[in-house]
Amino acid sequence: MKYVLFLLVFTMNYGQSHAQDSTVPKPKKQPVVSDTIHTARPQKKGVGNMAAPERKKIEYFRDTVHRVRRKFDSTLFTAANVPSTSDYAEDLGRIYELLNKESGIMQSFVKIPVIRDYLNQGDCVLDILKERLFQTDQSFNIRNLQMFNALLDVLDRNTVYYASNLGDYDSALDDVREDIAELKTDTLMHQLFRDTALKNLFQPQLQQLKVKWSMVDSLIAVNGRDINTLKSQASAHAITIGELLFKVDAALKSVGSEAFGKERRYLWEPGTSTVDYSEDSYSGSINGELQMAGIYFADTSNKRLWLLVIGLLFFFWVWSNYRTLRRLDQLQVIEPFHINFINQFPLTGTLIFTLCLAPLFDLQAPSIYLESVQLLLMVLLTSLFRKHIERRLFYGWCIFMFLFLLLLFSRIVGMSLNFQRWANFIVDFASAFLGVYFLLRYAKNTTRWIRFAVGFYILFNTLAFLSNLFGRVTFSQIFGYTAVYSFAQTISLGVFVQILTEAFLLQIQTSRTRKKYPREFNYATISKSIRRFSMFLAVPLWLIVFATNLNLFDVLHDWLIDFFTSSRQVGNFSFTLGGILLFLGIIWLSNFLQKYIAYFFGDTGDDAAFDDKGQRSRLMVTRLILLTAGFLLAVAASGLAVDRITVILGALGVGIGLGLQSIVNNFVSGVILIFDRPLRIGDTVDIGDKRGRVKEIGIRSSTLLTEEGAEVIIPNGDVLSHNIINWTLSNNHVRQMISFTLDKPGSKDMIGEDSIKEIVLKNPNVMEQREPEIMVETLSSKNMELKIFFWIKDFNKAIITSAEVKAEIFQFLEKKGLTVV
Repeated sequence: MKYVLFLLVFTMNYGQSHAQDSTVPKPKKQPVVSDTIHTARPQKKGVGNMAAPERKKIEYFRDTVHRVRRKFDSTLFTAANVPSTSDYAEDLGRIYELLNKESGIMQSFVKIPVIRDYLNQGDCVLDILKERLFQTDQSFNIRNLQMFNALLDVLDRNTVYYASNLGDYDSALDDVREDIAELKTDTLMHQLFRDTALKNLFQPQLQQLKVKWSMVDSLIAVNGRDINTLKSQASAHAITIGELLFKVDAALKSVGSEAFGKERRYLWEPGTSTVDYSEDSYSGSINGELQMAGIYFADTSNKRLWLLVIGLLFFFWVWSNYRTLRRLDQLQVIEPFHINFINQFPLTGTLIFTLCLAPLFDLQAPSIYLESVQLLLMVLLTSLFRKHIERRLFYGWCIFMFLFLLLLFSRIVGMSLNFQRWANFIVDFASAFLGVYFLLRYAKNTTRWIRFAVGFYILFNTLAFLSNLFGRVTFSQIFGYTAVYSFAQTISLGVFVQILTEAFLLQIQTSRTRKKYPREFNYATISKSIRRFSMFLAVPLWLIVFATNLNLFDVLHDWLIDFFTSSRQVGNFSFTLGGILLFLGIIWLSNFLQKYIAYFFGDTGDDAAFDDKGQRSRLMVTRLILLTAGFLLAVAASGLAVDRITVILGALGVGIGLGLQSIVNNFVSGVILIFDRPLRIGDTVDIGDKRGRVKEIGIRSSTLLTEEGAEVIIPNGDVLSHNIINWTLSNNHVRQMISFTLDKPGSKDMIGEDSIKEIVLKNPNVMEQREPEIMVETLSSKNMELKIFFWIKDFNKAIITSAEVKAEIFQFLEKKGLTVV
């Protein structure tokens, strides 16, 4: 009986355990494959898209998961939470999505190859700089020190930037490691791998998960190793750059203290260097220069993007104007301008224009950059001068270019100090001799700015070879480079101004030709205005190069930045001088543009565009937009608080309402007179019943000087409230008329109108471009009136010129036998 009860209990326990394990397949039946299985328990809400109740599962889980029909299980009505196959599939999908995400994160580390290449290239450049800075046979060349300083600044800035990227990558990789570590605590995965039946059921999914896990693990290892290596390399770079910057700064500071003393032996004393400079050392020096130039130009290419855009726009501007004239078959209309530096395909002129602007886009450029730009400029200028200057002058330019190349070569090849001093002495002496020969031979036939440039060139070359002769090596280098580059920059900027002037004149004439305006206009006055605007660009460019060569630019740049950006306070109002200067500069520029914008459309202020009312209306709207936009941009760019300006304007409005109308009216009228310039100092004007020359334009009043010598003071409000007749606003031309009453001749041909026109045009103050007009009117049967109209160049000489012409015509009429009544 005891054995029977034991067998019965064993049988019941076995049946219950067998019913609970629903995942064990029957020995003789295959598991049923099903695409969708609906379970009694609700779907578990987990992490990721796989747990979303309304989203479809990943394709391969839907297609490959094997489901087994459950038997009835009484435990479903209990509180036990037993994982189902859906729970395992959902967890596998979540893990697979997480591994995909981590793989994408690590594949986004795209800058690692770039950083590796940059740091490897930086190693080479730093090795070159260390070799140059720690050599003992050669004193520091001031140009090299400037270049080293600029390159180290670029390397330091880029190293900090790439180190920051590596730090971000390292943080992201740490997050990936943490996510992977959390997967190892997943209880469902532990249970799945312990259960052989579950492993067999999810074998395809586990195989794909294994492949993805291996790939992610490999990416973590590779990226971790690369990031750690590059971080170490970047740290070593930062340390080396810091040491070299300290060395360069110390050398640059010592220049000022040591330059006034005798640094080296006198030039006529024998040298003490025993170092042998072989061909390999020269080639290595040149390769080093090329490597340093390569890394500088590669890392600062963004600075020159806008320069390239400006060059392309200038090329298209000039080329399109020439194309328009060629299409209209009117190329001859620009012949009076004597255009020499631009043509129908203005490649050379565009390159010169662009390269002259280059220092403005890289204020702290190293010597290698300035030398490269200047060398290209001189090659382009040589191609222009070959056609447009005298042959002897062209030969002198070629000699100057040869001396420039010799000076450049002596610096780049890294020769010993003794050889370099002798090379510089020969170049400086020959350059000074060349300048003196030019002044003695061609000074009278050249413009004032060329004579100034040559005199400057002679002075600094003389100081250079004298300093070199007496052992002041640093001064010799500074003066020598300043002489050469300042002269080359002066000639380049002179051509730059001429190119810009020719381009504007071409634009004006093209617009006038397209709109069928008269070809003749006063281009001399317009050229003067354009040259004045061009000088606002040329002078700062020349000063930048000049200060850089004198090793003063960095000091001046830092001082000016500090001076103009320091905050100043008056009461509760804070401001910076840079903000105020920027405000005034933008206002001036907008006023300049609105004043000369008409030139682009061929309107030069003459009578040609009076009938084109549509264009005049559009120009008026354009001017208003430019002034308004300029004011708003000036306020925004200057950093001035808008609420403070509003308070000031409000206070001003209250003051005006309390009785300051007259003062404010005169003040505002003075501002309008200064900026709008309806009259200028020296103009001859009629204001009301007063005529005179403008002597002064003040904030409150203006002064006229009459022909009698009286000074008439007129409030500015009254000036604008009257009609202003300005005889000399756009030009000094005036039309005059003289008349004679004659006894009526037998024939009208006896007057000799052609001869009278020749007499008028002989006077030097009479305009030849406008032909005199003669009118004959009959007054009575016995008398007739002869009227002669002609144009005078200078309004202030109108009375004298009229008297001279009238006297000559009177003598002519008497010789003809005509009686003047």
